[in-house]
Amino acid sequence: MTGTGKGMNRRSVLRGAGIAALAAPALVGKGMAKGAVTWRVQSHWPKASSSFEASLGVLAAEVSERTDGAFKLELYGAGEFAKGSGIYNLVRKGVVPMGTISPSYIQDDAQAASFLYGIPGTLRESWEMQHVVKNLGIEDLVNEDLEPKGVRILAEKVLPTELTVSRKIESAADFKGMKLRSSGTMLDYLAKAGAAPQYIPGSELYQALSSGTVDGAHWGAAVGAKSMSLWEVCKYHVKPPLAQTTDAHIINLDALEKLDDDMRTALLDAIEVRFYARSVEYVHAEAVALSQGIAENGIEVIHLPQDVLDILAQASTSILDAEAEKGERANKAAGIYKGLMADLGYA
Repeated sequence: MTGTGKGMNRRSVLRGAGIAALAAPALVGKGMAKGAVTWRVQSHWPKASSSFEASLGVLAAEVSERTDGAFKLELYGAGEFAKGSGIYNLVRKGVVPMGTISPSYIQDDAQAASFLYGIPGTLRESWEMQHVVKNLGIEDLVNEDLEPKGVRILAEKVLPTELTVSRKIESAADFKGMKLRSSGTMLDYLAKAGAAPQYIPGSELYQALSSGTVDGAHWGAAVGAKSMSLWEVCKYHVKPPLAQTTDAHIINLDALEKLDDDMRTALLDAIEVRFYARSVEYVHAEAVALSQGIAENGIEVIHLPQDVLDILAQASTSILDAEAEKGERANKAAGIYKGLMADLGYA
């Protein structure tokens, strides 16, 4: 928790907006806003990614509608101002007021960021991740570190993470040494299982796969693989999911505070409502995308063999314990995960 008056005021503003959003629809009449506002939003999604339109495009339309066109979000695909981990600093410095990121990009900036991203091999269903993020306090723990730095993170959706690879995996020997595009705690997870993971920005991923620089990747799961054309070069889609993960919005708090109350409420309410709607949409979209991949792209769904699953289970326990040691907030986040997993009979 920050002890500064500014930090407390920021949280009060955000919480007040949330309460107002529950009390009444966030609609702004033409004469109510102080004036038209346009925010540039730098996304970590390339424009080819399905989430650029289905997530960010829909949010922009919703905010415009709620404010009667007074508040517009101007959307930029990955790399137009920054890409990947560079987006956080772009927003923190106020170059743009808002962006989208994977929480895996900010593991050095918030103790519990890995738990917001998702600890591989722990939670199995979308609703479980939604619950720990919004209801059990993971998102709040991350923001205790981020708010004093002038930013706030808000989860955008929950999505599964699944590998798409160029060759079959039939044993731990096949898995060993596979060059896999990954990020965040998933890098450690895959490495502990014997793979050779590396980080590659989304805008460079197709080229890396088609050139053989990597043997496979995860960009979400089936929806991401389809929208990024990964199945053109990788014909094997791997089950089960490695993790339930999140994408997120990152917002500059100074810019947020400068909005009039109605615009601020419109934005925050739209983000909160879209989180739940988009997470459920994504479960449906995954099933559709996978069926289309089989029918149209000739992909084959394969399952990780038991010897690989056994190694990954050991890696998951190791990562969860290691992340818990990052500090008080990380330890609290680990307790949230372990408590739910115990309730569900997973641990």
